[in-house]
Amino acid sequence: MEVTAQDIDQRLPQTQCTRCGYQGCLPYAQAIASGEAEINRCPPGGTETVVALADLTGRPLLPLSHDIGIEAAPTVAFIDEERCIGCTKCLPPCPVDAIVGAPRLMHTVLAALCTGCELCIAPCPVDCIVMLPLLASPAHTALTLPAAPDSRARFEAHNERTARRAAERAAVLADKKRGARPAP
Repeated sequence: MEVTAQDIDQRLPQTQCTRCGYQGCLPYAQAIASGEAEINRCPPGGTETVVALADLTGRPLLPLSHDIGIEAAPTVAFIDEERCIGCTKCLPPCPVDAIVGAPRLMHTVLAALCTGCELCIAPCPVDCIVMLPLLASPAHTALTLPAAPDSRARFEAHNERTARRAAERAAVLADKKRGARPAP
């Protein structure tokens, strides 16, 4: 039986964190399936995922690669609402749209949707986003991260929305370049 990228993707945690060196879980799964990536490059999935991938692919069990991070307890993003300036720079990098807010208004993380990817931290100009252990988050009382299929669906919806908006912006710019005015 041939193992497909989709089979591998089903066993990944769907955090879409890019720590593996790929732009999401599916590209990493495709790299594993094609033989260009090892099965031990998913810190959020940790040893459990490495064992599942070894079992699925028949590859040797490897320790988690240390050059991509360490295995740790799940975390969730938390925004210090008193420090948030509403710049919206944290919104685009969130792969599952778990952050809500509007320009110049305070933002918040929908903790039940957060995969703990940490991609929102770097763009924040006021350092008001921190990662908290899942159980320590004041906004989250669940014991686990969102279900992988739910996170995958949110990631796909995020990418579709982003692509649609980019196409719409490109069309508007093309109309402007031609001197056309948008229809009322």
